Amino acid sequence: QVQLVESGGGLVQAGGSLRLSCVASGRTFSAYTMGWFRQVPGKERNFVARISTSGASTYYEDSVKGRFTISRDNAKNTVYLQMNSLKPEDTAVYYCAAGVELRATMRGDYWGQGTQVTVSS
Repeated sequence: QVQLVESGGGLVQAGGSLRLSCVASGRTFSAYTMGWFRQVPGKERNFVARISTSGASTYYEDSVKGRFTISRDNAKNTVYLQMNSLKPEDTAVYYCAAGVELRATMRGDYWGQGTQVTVSS
């Protein structure tokens, strides 16, 4: 079992930055691909970014490439999402996930409760 707790969401103006954090419980954090998804009301949850178990490999959804950076610290059981040059269309609830790498996405086996990110124009 892995429990995930996100933090760092909030309200920011367009062009600004936020850094999301996700702390995992359990001793097997380093065994999981970690990632971030986002969801707006009435729509499905969409993949944003993932990072391999060692942190050596990352993958991003096209709309966030060059603006978002995912990283992890296995010693701290934490994964981060640095979000720069934020746009109003980035507004969503962001979810941390632990799971398995899939082509162009990942399967989330464990999920956090979500953190709201709101970008004003």
